[in-house]
Amino acid sequence: MDKTQNRNLIFLVTLTILSWISVVESIDCFKCVSMNGRFPACDDPFHNNHSLQLLESPCMGGRKGRDGLFPATSCIKIAGIFDDTGEKITVRGCGLDSGTATTDTEIIRMSHCGRFYYDDRYVHGCLQSCNDADACNSSDVIKSQLLLATLLLMTSSLS
Repeated sequence: MDKTQNRNLIFLVTLTILSWISVVESIDCFKCVSMNGRFPACDDPFHNNHSLQLLESPCMGGRKGRDGLFPATSCIKIAGIFDDTGEKITVRGCGLDSGTATTDTEIIRMSHCGRFYYDDRYVHGCLQSCNDADACNSSDVIKSQLLLATLLLMTSSLS
């Protein structure tokens, strides 16, 4: 093999390895809690007037079975009423998928309404999650296929 062929082979091997990599940045989310309207900036309707202080960038969250905080992949909002007192609650925050096999154990995989526990009390309301835009909410994902296509075009131009 001559030097050009060797260089192209090394480049293609590197390209193949890189094509398996996906890069994901964390998401920015609003984080706040309002009980019975005591923190109006957090309640609905939500106005982004003075809420930069509520925006956590990047938003970090816990993961099941692990210590510490990790970059979040979704924003969440809980809005409901406590069954025992009728008090309203709004919680905005972030979360990440812990990798379990079922949707019902992962809070961010689907939005739902009904009754659920929050701080050992029943709440009647909705839990919503999103991951399509920052502050509800997008992560910038570089798809490995896009990376591969770009590198292949670069390789073909070197030949």
